[in-house]
Amino acid sequence: MAAPLQLAFVNFAANSYIIVEGKRNADKFFIIRSGKVRLSKEVQIVSEEQGDTLGPGDFFGVVSTMSGHSHIETAQALTDVTLISVQKDQFSQLIQNNAPVAMKIILQFSKRMRFLDEAFTRLTLKNNAAEDPSHIFHVAEYYAKLNQFNQAFYAYQKYVKCCPKGDNVGAAVERMKKIAPYVKNVQQPPPAGEMTRAFTKDQIVFCEGEPGDELFVIQKGSVKIIKITDTNEILLAVLKTGDIFGEMALLESKPRAAGAVAYEDCQLMAVNRENFQKMIQSQPQLIARLTTLLSERIWLIYRQLSNTQINEPLGRMYDMLQIQLDKKRVDVTTATNYSFDFGVNELVNMVGLSKGDGTIFGRKLMENRAFQVMNDKLFIKDVKEIAKQNAYFRKMQQLEKVRLGNKPLA
Repeated sequence: MAAPLQLAFVNFAANSYIIVEGKRNADKFFIIRSGKVRLSKEVQIVSEEQGDTLGPGDFFGVVSTMSGHSHIETAQALTDVTLISVQKDQFSQLIQNNAPVAMKIILQFSKRMRFLDEAFTRLTLKNNAAEDPSHIFHVAEYYAKLNQFNQAFYAYQKYVKCCPKGDNVGAAVERMKKIAPYVKNVQQPPPAGEMTRAFTKDQIVFCEGEPGDELFVIQKGSVKIIKITDTNEILLAVLKTGDIFGEMALLESKPRAAGAVAYEDCQLMAVNRENFQKMIQSQPQLIARLTTLLSERIWLIYRQLSNTQINEPLGRMYDMLQIQLDKKRVDVTTATNYSFDFGVNELVNMVGLSKGDGTIFGRKLMENRAFQVMNDKLFIKDVKEIAKQNAYFRKMQQLEKVRLGNKPLA
């Protein structure tokens, strides 16, 4: 029989700092038992984030604790507070003893992720397309322009199904007829109740704006998460075996916030709402894994949002490289080489540069002799060089903010 869960109660006086932004090695998070706590950030990336006030039953510090990264916010006691302290290694047991707490965390994380994703969309794509199923037509048009007919056909087909009275239905039907001779292996709906799905390289799992009621667990291979503009594909992440994606549509019953495409041949396990509810009780380790992944993604998207504030394109590229190193927990203070799992063109997409600017600044990046391209992947001889260049561009950006006034982006 498992030992009972022992949770500590800690008290903080009004105005005390509980956690501090940037502090590393977070090993516990807190649930408020009584009192009020205010969350703040040194730099407000989006104006809607300001002034978070938490009360009894709310929690904070989960992102840094479960992801293993530094704190992304500061928590200060507004009143005398009593907190429940939960160590990282106690989380699985907490789920087993109190599944509603775990679900509250996951649902709040899902909403937080969607808010941050919408903010990222506004700042990078200048629209909120993911909330509008009609955007699927523009995804199809993007693929059609690239002569990627399998992907285009899938997206046109989904658009007609999701928006049967949409303004572009006629055009979508005509384009499907036109490209049909060039389409190979038209994707068919999976058999009812089939949880295991196989996808070949470059096959669409789902596209942004598409309704969804399943999350996916990668059992084999890898999947890229992307956003499509009229002229560009922005790579958000490359997920590998054991990763989970698509959970926001399942938890909130909203359109897909981003697209998912097989980065290589892969096998996925699909989990629908009915199965998910059963797994909460029968497989608490899945909930712990999902919480950890959501924590990782929230941490990552904060860093990506911060990246959008860097005006110098080359600076954004160095910062994005350091984000990827931090994500993999590579020590940038120690001289070591490193091979990224993407190339220069994909790095350009990550920071949302146009094709023209991407060519220019991609070449500038490669003028640094510390970089090489090996097997179409970016290789750095010494990761300290990335930290050095990123620190320089960050410093220049801070000086610019001081000159202009540090205001949150709208």
